[in-house]
Amino acid sequence: MSQRTLSPSEVHRQAVAAYVAAGADESVQRVITALQGVNRSLDRWYTQQLGVLELSQGEWGIIAATARAGEPLTPGQLAHLGHVASSSMTHRLDKLEERGLIQRSVDENNRTRVLVDLTDNGRELFGRAIRESNVIEAQVLQDLGGEERLELARLLEVVIRRLDQES
Repeated sequence: MSQRTLSPSEVHRQAVAAYVAAGADESVQRVITALQGVNRSLDRWYTQQLGVLELSQGEWGIIAATARAGEPLTPGQLAHLGHVASSSMTHRLDKLEERGLIQRSVDENNRTRVLVDLTDNGRELFGRAIRESNVIEAQVLQDLGGEERLELARLLEVVIRRLDQES
């Protein structure tokens, strides 16, 4: 006998029920399980999008970190931001440079340092990826009005600040 595939909301309800039956607080589990479900769904979509862009998650991390910084970064800074060993950064940078998405240059203030920056193609790719992501992310939130989105953002930012304090 084949089982039908459960919808994300059914998976959520079952998980919460199982955690509550094991002794967890229902209000906590409803929130945490929902966040995990949203994260899993978005991760699947982001992975597909990166495949279309022919980027690994690590390569995307370099492009995104450089774009967010708004200035060139060293390979060491990028490794730190990406939580990877400096040794694995060189290969990623080589691939991105070959594709014309980043450029490396010598730091004029310290000739022993290399700086990494996005090329025009890298900035264009970053912008396109963000615009495409925004369409999907807006669809995820389409059932919430503007005030509800702001309130959800405010509440999640409270949780993020708590996580910052604990790390």
